[in-house]
Amino acid sequence: MEMVECSLAATLAPRPLAGRTGNRKAPPRVLAGRARLRVRSAKREQPPPPEPAAVRCSPVMEHGGRALGQAAAGLAAAAVVSLTGFAGDVSPLPTPPARAESLTVAFPVAKAREVNRVQRTLVEAWGLIRETFVDPTFNHQDWDQKLQQTMVEMFPLKSADAAYSKISGMLSTLGDPFTRIISPKEYQSFRIGSDGNVQGVGVFINKEPSSGRLLVMDCIQGGPADRAGIHEGDELVEIDGKSVSGLDGEAAAQRLRGRVGTTVKVKLLDGTGNDRGGRIRQKEVQLSREIINLSPLSTTIISHRSDDGHECKTGYVRLTAFSQTAAAEMENAVKRMEDEGVESYILDLRNNPGGLVKAGLDVAQIWLDGDETLVNTIDREGNVLPINMIQGHSLTNDPLVVLVNEGSASASEILAGALHDNGRAILVGHRTFGKGKIQSVTELDDGSALFITVAKYLSPALHEIDQVGIQPDIQCSPDILSLPRAPSVRENSEASSLEMDSCIMVAEQALEIEQTKGSAS
Repeated sequence: MEMVECSLAATLAPRPLAGRTGNRKAPPRVLAGRARLRVRSAKREQPPPPEPAAVRCSPVMEHGGRALGQAAAGLAAAAVVSLTGFAGDVSPLPTPPARAESLTVAFPVAKAREVNRVQRTLVEAWGLIRETFVDPTFNHQDWDQKLQQTMVEMFPLKSADAAYSKISGMLSTLGDPFTRIISPKEYQSFRIGSDGNVQGVGVFINKEPSSGRLLVMDCIQGGPADRAGIHEGDELVEIDGKSVSGLDGEAAAQRLRGRVGTTVKVKLLDGTGNDRGGRIRQKEVQLSREIINLSPLSTTIISHRSDDGHECKTGYVRLTAFSQTAAAEMENAVKRMEDEGVESYILDLRNNPGGLVKAGLDVAQIWLDGDETLVNTIDREGNVLPINMIQGHSLTNDPLVVLVNEGSASASEILAGALHDNGRAILVGHRTFGKGKIQSVTELDDGSALFITVAKYLSPALHEIDQVGIQPDIQCSPDILSLPRAPSVRENSEASSLEMDSCIMVAEQALEIEQTKGSAS
């Protein structure tokens, strides 16, 4: 069996004991946005990041002393990793003090060229996780031994897909479902939509935490799914005849996307009710893929008269995702509604699964003033660092209610926590999903992408978000939460469509109480 021995000589960050906490000084970090952001703490200045670690591979003599110089050279050329750096949209973490460490591992080189390439990718991914993963115990396992074990398991494989599955299995042992790898093809699909457009069927899918079912969260108005009669609450069970069991929302979305003009067949369980026999209705539809314009924002103005006959206007803003355009669209919408005399606002984040964290922070700055803390981060050593605005100026001080539910996750929770803990908004609805992780996304040498949880978020008041969620001030009753369809409002549509949503009526009552107290600050 052909073997390669790799010597890893690097400057590595220390591995703290689990549960270690403390506050240290770090250089200020500034994040770009509508207003400037900064990170401030009390941490001593650290040395600059070390140079990338080099993985040096030399042949191991086996079976008659045959040297695998060519295979070793090929591996060494690709297996160069940075053990301290990581990419991410918002990752305000300090560089830890460094120490020298050397590690040597040996593993067999797969005969299949495409599998051998994935082996090199594994070395790269392993090194990044080793130095940045939020849990320095790696779920209480020997992470170095995991590398050798997985390499041996890859040796007899004949396809890249099978090799990526081995890496996925290795990552699953970390106990964090959000730390994962996706293949080059999947990564290209993941990147589709950064310009606000996708080629697909216009449906948002999310995995229900309690049951693991894939549920339709919303459909793009006028898109293929909407025209075919797919509704919020429908359960997706098959795509092109293949079960979706075990897939998450992103994996299902990737199967639904594709070249314009092609079609995809989906089978769903109707979420609106049962047939006469009490059975859940099934529906199977053929959808044509189209260019889908993803505008994350929809608005309307709700008008009503107060007891004294005064006409009151409430601006309703529904945000479905935190895309690159979310903050700019929100800013334009609020300015427009201010010009139209709106006196209070409802921001609907229900079933918003998140997106770009920076977009969530930028949206928060539209509603907040001063040097408020937007969110805190806690790294693998337990260091807590706040992310603050610098001289922020809100567009309005009118009363604000934010609607959330168990489908509100990630950037939605960060935004809700920022507005709530700073006394800017009342939260109405149901406890949020509880995904408060900071993730890096790194494109690896072969074009695949590695997602790593590198830290966690805490609300401005230092409340846990991850696996806990954000608790609203006012809960909607169960019958309100089980309404068959959340409002899908577009500009110039009639606000009467919101009358069926009892959560919005609760929000309006809360706004009336706030208006009697004066404007929020």
